[in-house]
Amino acid sequence: MKILKYTAILFLAITTFSCSSDDDSSSIPLDETSGLHKIQEIANDTHIIELYSSTGSLVQGYNHISLRIKDKKTNNYITDTKLEWTPLMHMSMMQHSCPKSVVTKVSDKKTLYEGDIIFQMAQNATEYWELTFNYTVNNVTYTAADKINVPASAKRTVSSFKGSDASNYLIAYIAPSSPKVAINDMTVGIYKMKDMMNFEAVNNFKVKIDPRMPSMGNHGSPNNTDLLQSETNSFYKGKLSLTMTGYWKINLQVLNDKNETIKGEPVTTDNPSSSLYFEIEF
Repeated sequence: MKILKYTAILFLAITTFSCSSDDDSSSIPLDETSGLHKIQEIANDTHIIELYSSTGSLVQGYNHISLRIKDKKTNNYITDTKLEWTPLMHMSMMQHSCPKSVVTKVSDKKTLYEGDIIFQMAQNATEYWELTFNYTVNNVTYTAADKINVPASAKRTVSSFKGSDASNYLIAYIAPSSPKVAINDMTVGIYKMKDMMNFEAVNNFKVKIDPRMPSMGNHGSPNNTDLLQSETNSFYKGKLSLTMTGYWKINLQVLNDKNETIKGEPVTTDNPSSSLYFEIEF
């Protein structure tokens, strides 16, 4: 009888321990940020919003940002939310936003969301960027906001310009993020400024590129191709030929849907550089 009694107690203990272990493991959030580095956290009384990127920092220009929302009380990550964000530059005399995508859930993740923001200018001693989130969890709406760090980029990867059509535009370098001596896939985004807070993707334009090495007699490279859209509201893609390492100036000409140049000039003997360009060095 004692053996049966102790066996029953041991079985109960093992069962209890197993149940407790399952409960504990179910409360541990899945780490779906492998390969990403945390930029910072933005919090309110209820949640913590964690921001991530491939480098762990934001830059002046194009940024692909991943994020997830953690419940402060349970330490669990939210798996179902409707989320919007608003980047806002606080200047001494005005405020403005910048181009941004919608925030979407990463298709093969449970807790991770992603989107793009293009900061056209950097912060300085008195002017700064703030990022605000408005989101809904279980039909309850929340807001969280905080300053973010957007330092100046060492090279020009974003430009704002007024086109010959008198409209204000922004063009941003997106890829290649790690250029190679090869024919690289090149990607840029083009946006039209509707007002200080709203930017819309530009469709059916064309971007001509002419990469040059100013320190090497301003020589160019062969086999570049113009950048075109593959679908509405998408980025522009083409081929960028880089024949050696070093500093490159990628001269640009932006053409509208009527094939009219609205900004940028061809490189000639008398004109060594377009007024619209990107810079890379590798």
